Amino acid sequence: MIQQDYKKHLGFFLTLSAIALFVPGIILPMFTLSMDMLVNVAGAGFNSELIDKELSILNTVSELLQDDRILVAVLIFVFSVLIPISKAILLCIAYFIKTASHQKQISNFVSVIGKWSMADVFVVAVFLAVLSTNHTESAQQHELSFFGMSFAFELSSQTLSNVGLGFYYFVSYCIVSLVGSQLMLSAFSKVKDEGKQAGDV
Repeated sequence: MIQQDYKKHLGFFLTLSAIALFVPGIILPMFTLSMDMLVNVAGAGFNSELIDKELSILNTVSELLQDDRILVAVLIFVFSVLIPISKAILLCIAYFIKTASHQKQISNFVSVIGKWSMADVFVVAVFLAVLSTNHTESAQQHELSFFGMSFAFELSSQTLSNVGLGFYYFVSYCIVSLVGSQLMLSAFSKVKDEGKQAGDV
């Protein structure tokens, strides 16, 4: 029983820590993306910045809604914001509830929605896929002719992406939340099993 209490208390502490990591994880930029275009004519270069933005999870949802990509925005919001928050709140409620039957109901529901916890990892994987274009360059040679004269010029672009602070917070949240929820669910499960055994006796 002491071991189960220890698991429950440790799991609760980790759940609170996960919430503290989650908030900056969805607010701070997950990554920065920049794209530059360089035009080189007769040795003279002209540089133009096409894209320079920082994207967090909430910013991404907001931009998707503005672009009328409602389904994708809703899916990201549900799996990356709504379900994690609901899961953490329910675990905290179960921690303070002393009735075993209510703990059972809550822990069973958390176990069901916990199956979607891999969605957090999926979001991180998507951002990592974007970051695979960490340093991409392309160059093309072109020739422009008018009034009988030809001008050769080179058109090149460069794409850079870097991990933002929010990425580290969100990854840390995923790990801490997973460990904390498993500890609490394990403790609640043992309490239920012990209750059944006592009832059988």
